[in-house]
Amino acid sequence: MSAASVLHVVGRWIVLVPLAGAFLFPVYWMVTIAFKPEGEWGSTTGVFWWPHVWTLDNFRVVLGHPPGSSFLDVTTSQSAWPSIANSLVAAGGGTLLALAVGVLAAYGVSRFRAGGPRLSLLILQTRLLPAIVLVIPLFFLLFSVGLFDTRLGLILVYGGLTFPFVVWLMRGFFLAVPREVSEAAIVDGCTQWGALFKAVLPLVKGGLAASALFVFTVNWSDLLLALVLTEQRATTAPVFLQEYSTKAGSLYGPQAALATLLVLPPLALGILIRRHLVRGLTFGAIKA
Repeated sequence: MSAASVLHVVGRWIVLVPLAGAFLFPVYWMVTIAFKPEGEWGSTTGVFWWPHVWTLDNFRVVLGHPPGSSFLDVTTSQSAWPSIANSLVAAGGGTLLALAVGVLAAYGVSRFRAGGPRLSLLILQTRLLPAIVLVIPLFFLLFSVGLFDTRLGLILVYGGLTFPFVVWLMRGFFLAVPREVSEAAIVDGCTQWGALFKAVLPLVKGGLAASALFVFTVNWSDLLLALVLTEQRATTAPVFLQEYSTKAGSLYGPQAALATLLVLPPLALGILIRRHLVRGLTFGAIKA
């Protein structure tokens, strides 16, 4: 390896390592606080960069099994499990709905030019409106049809608001698949539906994986819509998390514990689809 190549590699690492540390430090701080006792995360005498005494009390508080001492007098003993379940159902259902509608719309736009060349751009422009503009109309709409504070209401809202992302992403992947693939499937006896599901979709599994992960993460992390569109029965985990900032001050230990738990579902999904994810993030998504 030449001296220039060595300098190039060293320079790249000199730049990347500090950047990676800057991005990962908040995650490190959150995880360490989750395992610190109150005396360390609530200390006013110094900063504990690493838990001196490891504890699971913060997780016990979040999951509704408090150990019965110290700061627990100002917290709730309510478990976060119902809100986590609501988030899983709402985010998962909204993602499946967005994929079901978005994939079909993207296929129609890319293969049959449905709606003209500007339709996909018009669909994407519906997401240019900030969520705060839509939340009040959605509140009255769900309340009028009896879906306020329900999982089904959140599923419909999440699916409707995120399917434009699926259309735009999957359109690029479908355009990257030669038209001859679906035509050959039709010649072999498939219908248009059969060509889509048997010939085209297997070739864009990476795109489906990337779209699913992106949409699920958007739905999973939503706070504003869930805060306004739910009250008690369908409260999601982000709403439950922010309640720790309003009860006798910020309870950083339980907050960090719940936030650590909330990182796990998107991380697990990413690991499950990792075989297709790398290809999905690098293939076809930017094709015009």
